[in-house]
Amino acid sequence: MEGLQAAAGRDVFLHNFLRRLGEQLVHFHVMQLMDLLFLWVGAMPHLHKIAVAMCNCYDSIPVSTSLLGDTSDTISAGLAWRLARKTDKQVFVSYNLQNTDSNFPLLVENRIKEEMEAFLEKF
Repeated sequence: MEGLQAAAGRDVFLHNFLRRLGEQLVHFHVMQLMDLLFLWVGAMPHLHKIAVAMCNCYDSIPVSTSLLGDTSDTISAGLAWRLARKTDKQVFVSYNLQNTDSNFPLLVENRIKEEMEAFLEKF
């Protein structure tokens, strides 16, 4: 499904990868549009949380907010914020993993960074 053509004539690029982190198999789905990035992270096909972050012309620091899910869970918003800062795009993140290990989100983020270094054009 790489390089699907969007209805407006712009390209939509999909990139999927997975990694076993500890005992859990984690799936990553990246959808890239012109200046927008959507990243879904999860083990099961659920969409429980979504956050968005974007840069603006008034400040060099991106703004982020939760759109769906528990607002006290800041993993999606934090990841969106860091990716928006790195890519200079509007970034939507849906982080749907239920792991109680406080280091697990860092492992997930490191895996995303590895993939970005290997396939920068996909992000």
